Amino acid sequence: MKNLIKSKRVQRNLKTRELAQLLGIDQALVSKFESGQRLPTREQIDEIAHHLDIDPSELLAQWLKEKLMRELSDYTIVSRALELIQEEQQSYNKNSTDQSFDVTLNLINDLKSQLDSLRAFDSYRIAQALELEYTFESNRIEGNTLTLKETDMVVNQGLTISGKSMREHLEAINHQEAIDYIKDLVHRKVKLTERELLNLHNLILRGIIPEYAGKYRDVQVMISGSKHMPPSPLKVKEQMEGLFVWYHKNQRLIHPVILAAEFHQRLVTIHPFVDGNGRVSRLLMNLILLQHGYVIANIKGDHAIRMSYYNCLEQSQVDHSKKDFIQFILEVEKDCLTRYLSVLS
Repeated sequence: MKNLIKSKRVQRNLKTRELAQLLGIDQALVSKFESGQRLPTREQIDEIAHHLDIDPSELLAQWLKEKLMRELSDYTIVSRALELIQEEQQSYNKNSTDQSFDVTLNLINDLKSQLDSLRAFDSYRIAQALELEYTFESNRIEGNTLTLKETDMVVNQGLTISGKSMREHLEAINHQEAIDYIKDLVHRKVKLTERELLNLHNLILRGIIPEYAGKYRDVQVMISGSKHMPPSPLKVKEQMEGLFVWYHKNQRLIHPVILAAEFHQRLVTIHPFVDGNGRVSRLLMNLILLQHGYVIANIKGDHAIRMSYYNCLEQSQVDHSKKDFIQFILEVEKDCLTRYLSVLS
């Protein structure tokens, strides 16, 4: 890892002092990273990868290797630990590619191939209309009472709707800006890291609960109507680190739609924020889908679909069975691809 950091710094023609300024740390600490005397923190890994244009998954893998070797000096134990990880990964991949998903995945793959052949007929207006629907539906899931037309008037015309709260107006505006943000990340081919997640949450809660916008919760929360109890705030940071370790390890191993669905499920199960967990989880799911050339999976906010969504999610959290939730998201993406194709053709 030390060689990777140093070579990338030199390649980008940065002095240790300049890198230290970018990272907001002391120059001596950068020198210790490059000499192997000190390991960066998990947060610093994301920062280093960002500023030196290193694949976050590669740098994280190197960091975990160094951390393991330092904490477990007995090489026999290290070897056995790695074997257990590999066995768990093989078991996970077998379960996550359950044959019951194959029919839907084959349909999704076929629809995506058709969509790829029609990309030339895509237009900004089609995307704009579907993104507005996504803002409307995602907010409706969370109890926002703006209609689709009212959402359009607030987002695109800057109007205020009589009888609707300021929060509902801000939820519509913020969500639309969050969509623009994830589209920009896709355009710039920015890797998904904790930085992007917190930036996204900051957009969602901006002007609504500013003191918690872009920050993990420091209080215990409960989910109304759910048997699932989110982890203690003391465990949130650790579990979020584990989420990104899982994501970077599996992003090239799992089908993108399953990867997106499970990232959503894992994030909303941790429930790392005081508010905005559902919106952010769905946005990041769709960031992953867009990065792989799929369309936004727009979960409808009407009562029947919302309850099905919540029930599948709670089953994954309480019974630790993700199969129904993943299948639910696969069906949503299939339907959204079908509709997109019907508009283009």
